[in-house]
Amino acid sequence: MREILLIKNGELALKGLNRSTFEDTLIRHIRRSLKPLGEVKIRKAQSTIYIEPQSEFFDYDEAADRISRIFGIAAFSRAAVAEKDMESILAVAEEFLAPRLREIATFKVEAKRADKRFPVQSPEICREVGGRLLSRFPHLQVDVHNPDEVVVVEVRDFGAYIHCGQQPGAGGMPVGTAGKASILISGGIDSPVAAWMMAKRGINLDAVHFASPPYTSPRAEQKVIDLLRQVAKYSGPIRLEIVPFTEIQEQIGQHCPEEYFTLIMRRFMMEIAEGLARRSGSLALITGESVGQVASQTLKALCVTDEMVHMPVFRPLIGMDKSEIIRISRKIETFEISTLPYEDCCTVFTPKHPRTRPDAERVRQAEAALDRQALIEKAISGVRALLVE
Repeated sequence: MREILLIKNGELALKGLNRSTFEDTLIRHIRRSLKPLGEVKIRKAQSTIYIEPQSEFFDYDEAADRISRIFGIAAFSRAAVAEKDMESILAVAEEFLAPRLREIATFKVEAKRADKRFPVQSPEICREVGGRLLSRFPHLQVDVHNPDEVVVVEVRDFGAYIHCGQQPGAGGMPVGTAGKASILISGGIDSPVAAWMMAKRGINLDAVHFASPPYTSPRAEQKVIDLLRQVAKYSGPIRLEIVPFTEIQEQIGQHCPEEYFTLIMRRFMMEIAEGLARRSGSLALITGESVGQVASQTLKALCVTDEMVHMPVFRPLIGMDKSEIIRISRKIETFEISTLPYEDCCTVFTPKHPRTRPDAERVRQAEAALDRQALIEKAISGVRALLVE
């Protein structure tokens, strides 16, 4: 009995004349993800991608785990392949489904006849398969409303495929089909979630992290790398640039009013990140900000921050509650890493009473005491880059 993985690409089916470009990108990601498991043959037809392992030792469980993280996949199934005749379909269904059917009490059969040349229509396929399974597994009963398992028979161009329903995929669009953007990544809960959400829409990610030794430790930097490594399971490799930020924060602390510390720091971050983004070919910045979550994320504060950049700033979490963000962080397994007790530069030099409704002109006056351009140029010259995968 031959087994195969069936991939349903969902949203890609709506792409019209550009559809093949999106599908080819998705197939490249599938090949890259499955390469450590052995050689596979991949082909596409009728909004479905067929993955046929070439080794009898192929690890289907590991493959399913990897495929579940690839953006652009709506659903996938592990299926048995039968010839396109009813006797082959019945025999393969009985053999392939036996382990699962012995564990359940009720089932129903659904048939999808994508190849209309097949002479047996869908209702008859359901009746024949259901009858064979009932005769071989007499403990079973048919329940069309709430079955323990749904047996699916798909008759397609290359053969007939039998499986027990579909597992959900990651959804979204294949990474790289929507250009590149740079995520400002801290060690907190929000920014990894923002990175994951934008990767889901096809954005290829670069990352910028601001480090302030000795106020932040090497463990804080490793924490960010670990967070990106988790995001990279979905997005693919991420280029990380680490910016030395200590001198800028110290200068702000020495020369600027305390109530503006965080705002001025954020303005520096945005300007530096934009410079690095343009240098790397990114078209936008991404942040993990949510309106009203902290003092620097009020609407007025965000306007003052955005004054420093001239490229789009995407904030996918902007209208989300913290509980919603945490739910996603648990789903993508970044929450436990984010809550490790290693401070990032955003949590040091925090003012006791930050300004929540800042006036842009007063902020400009407050930072006028700094040699802004010299500080930025020095920080950029000290940037370290590494690839996280």
